[in-house]
Amino acid sequence: GEDAQYNLGNMYRKGEGVPESDKTAVKWFTLAAEQGDAKAQGNLGLMYEYGNGVLTDNRRAYMWYNLGSYNGSKKAGENKDIIAKDMTPADISKAQDMSSVCLESNYTDC
Repeated sequence: GEDAQYNLGNMYRKGEGVPESDKTAVKWFTLAAEQGDAKAQGNLGLMYEYGNGVLTDNRRAYMWYNLGSYNGSKKAGENKDIIAKDMTPADISKAQDMSSVCLESNYTDC
């Protein structure tokens, strides 16, 4: 389930018992995030914000933070507010649209 995927993502991110790999961590966080796991969504936001295993993408980071916040992660909401300070209103608006499309598609179009 998504808990196991989230935990695998964390293990790869930190190199605990497996080779450290941000790319592999992103893969597992994405699988969990697409099942609505708020912690995985928040972690995926971090990966996109800092370019760990993926290209840096503030809009995608905001989208995942926004979804994590929506699903109950207080930390994701805090991170969303922080990253928003470095974004233009147009980028924030686009990221909010991306969040809506992602949710409405049941995470198939994120």
